[in-house]
Amino acid sequence: MRVNCGSIPAELFESEFFGHALGSFTGALRDREGRFQLADGGTLFLDEVGEIPLALQSKLLRVLQDGQFERIGDEKTRKVNVRVVAATNRELAQQVEAGAFRRDLYYRLNVFPMRVPALRERKEDIRPLAAHFIRLSCARLNRSPVEVTGDDLNSLMSYDWPGNVRELQNVIERAIILGSHGRLRLDSDLIGGRVADTRTAATGVIAEAGRAGSRQIMRAEELERLERDNIVAALEYARWKVSGAGSAAELLGMNPSTLTSKMRALGIKRSRS
Repeated sequence: MRVNCGSIPAELFESEFFGHALGSFTGALRDREGRFQLADGGTLFLDEVGEIPLALQSKLLRVLQDGQFERIGDEKTRKVNVRVVAATNRELAQQVEAGAFRRDLYYRLNVFPMRVPALRERKEDIRPLAAHFIRLSCARLNRSPVEVTGDDLNSLMSYDWPGNVRELQNVIERAIILGSHGRLRLDSDLIGGRVADTRTAATGVIAEAGRAGSRQIMRAEELERLERDNIVAALEYARWKVSGAGSAAELLGMNPSTLTSKMRALGIKRSRS
């Protein structure tokens, strides 16, 4: 079972990890099992573990050491047997020195560390990863297979990918959405992590598509789909952070309240995994 710690609001971490009892807080309309209880006897993958709030880290340490926890609003101590695998793109040792991550939790997690080199250090992986993400995105978007040209590959190889594999996946998906005639559209607005601006009227729009000089008139429903896909790409790139530094609203150049309204209008919701 996987938990993306970077996408959980700070006030919901304890309930997400350990569950809660009926009536323990406003909105607790039923008993809820947390991720540790659901993963009992199996493996729990804590992705972006460095995002866990400092106040909750002591409770996480306890369940890692003793296998014990209590739900919110419940005095009963429960026991679980869970193997934990954790990943982070932060330097946790630096976080420890800065007082943002508990030293004892760091050593408890650091039993068998494995470092995955940044994508810029293994650029030979870009070609197979790009091909894999193209297949996934074309299937999900119901698009015909897309060809990667030598120029496309050179563009991908010349970039340092500070967002690593996740950034590559998002760039490929946006290039497929904006491409045409079985070709990717890779340009400076995509290679660099910037999201295309779709703040235009919903009708009567002439949008660039494909290579330079190629244009097509987009219908209202096509533009709406493009806007929806673009917002989802920004949200995924920002790990579903709507406002603040590094958020989807910042990437889109949009007021957070405007983005929230658009998400509601377009039916965009984060699926829980």
